[in-house]
Amino acid sequence: MKCFVFFKLNLSMKTRIFQIVALFILACSSVGLVPRERRLVWSDEFNYSGPPSRKHWSYELGDGCPTNCGWGNNEAEYYTKDPKNIRVEDGFLIIEARRDSMINGKNYSSAKLVSKRKGNWKYGRMEIKAKLPKGIGSWPAIWMLPTDSKYGGWPTCGEIDIMEHVGYDP
Repeated sequence: MKCFVFFKLNLSMKTRIFQIVALFILACSSVGLVPRERRLVWSDEFNYSGPPSRKHWSYELGDGCPTNCGWGNNEAEYYTKDPKNIRVEDGFLIIEARRDSMINGKNYSSAKLVSKRKGNWKYGRMEIKAKLPKGIGSWPAIWMLPTDSKYGGWPTCGEIDIMEHVGYDP
């Protein structure tokens, strides 16, 4: 840490020493202190290989039927936890949609991860690095949903979109 102290030359030596000591104490007392609301509360750096960490993630499987077929968006895929659809490799979480043999009437498979009941927070800043797929019909999304759905299921429970990408790219 670099500190620069400027003072007038006509100040008394006591005043100069007091200014330097006060500035030093002030600078040192604030170094390393992070306000509580800015502390890291949850993260996954994907520094492992294999399936996503059960400590941080769980899966939503299937097609949402019978209560919410197509997950409310008329989605054409069936969500699995198969490593061909979801895995951690070389520090990256890979979620891969694939044309598949028919699974419960769906021609595509993919994966859907949730962190529900894996951590709760009221405020925070999200940092996400993602490479998005090209492809007409793809629609990757990162949402924040409440842990407890006080107002009913999705979408009435509320949703904060961190990112959605509608795939219009061939």
